[in-house]
Amino acid sequence: MGRSSSTRCDPDVAPAVERIRSSRDYRRVYRRGLRLHGDIAVFHVRANDVGHPRLGLTASRRVGGAVVRNRLRRRVREHYRQQVSRDLLPAVDVVVHLKTAAAATDRSRFYSELNRLFRAVARRKAGRSRRRSRR
Repeated sequence: MGRSSSTRCDPDVAPAVERIRSSRDYRRVYRRGLRLHGDIAVFHVRANDVGHPRLGLTASRRVGGAVVRNRLRRRVREHYRQQVSRDLLPAVDVVVHLKTAAAATDRSRFYSELNRLFRAVARRKAGRSRRRSRR
């Protein structure tokens, strides 16, 4: 029995994060999604057709070196996996674009800001308002 089969049955283990993987999906969220600005990140949010929330992460080199960027991405993924319930968010794609301030922010402030932004996503109708029509 592999590791993945045992963790899926364990109620104490949070499920794996459903992630946005294709560049096409990233572009769609960036172009037509709703933006929520925070101190450490900008959340780009758009409704999806897959029936559950998905997470995408981006961080430019201005945030820091590869080690710093990857550490911040891991923190966001782990926080999302443990703290953000699939029931909290509607079927949306959320791309978290980390700002340069994220690298200098202490953990407690980092996580409280993520909580605030994810709650804001849950309150919104995921890109339905403020969506511009394309002609």
